[in-house]
Amino acid sequence: MKKIFKWLAAIVVSIIVLIGLFLFSMRFHDGPLEILSGGPFKTGDLVSAPQDWSYLKNRATIEFQTMEPMQSRTVWLAVHDQRLFVVSGYMTTNYGAIWKKWPHYLENDDRIILRIDGELYEQRLQRILSGPEVIPVLDEFVRKYGAGEPGSDDSVSTGDTWMYEVVNRN
Repeated sequence: MKKIFKWLAAIVVSIIVLIGLFLFSMRFHDGPLEILSGGPFKTGDLVSAPQDWSYLKNRATIEFQTMEPMQSRTVWLAVHDQRLFVVSGYMTTNYGAIWKKWPHYLENDDRIILRIDGELYEQRLQRILSGPEVIPVLDEFVRKYGAGEPGSDDSVSTGDTWMYEVVNRN
């Protein structure tokens, strides 16, 4: 019986070590893998950003990379009035405190690189705390992803949801 427990313990430890090595290696991967953050982009062609992001209206996700730290991730998006938005919800929850680190990275350096269909766009993420676009953007997220109830200014103004517009670096 002791032998079985030793083997089981060895298997569990091996699995934990392999998962840890995999997650560590993702920091060097060219971009994210679905929900797993990745390293900085190594591939893609640098191009000028479009004035109209409407072609992404029905796109499910895009990739972006923060500059400090140089990590990439996949996010949901919304297009409203030809403008591109990303949102990070659950920011005031325990789950959000663990999982949602990238919005905090933007407080010191809001520069990002988007990678869409192999093209790289050097942009910034400008946080939106209020304004006429809040409700339409949140409603677009509900339409696309079917999550939650219709948008509310409160979730953005109280900080539960952090909303960003993708803007030029100028």
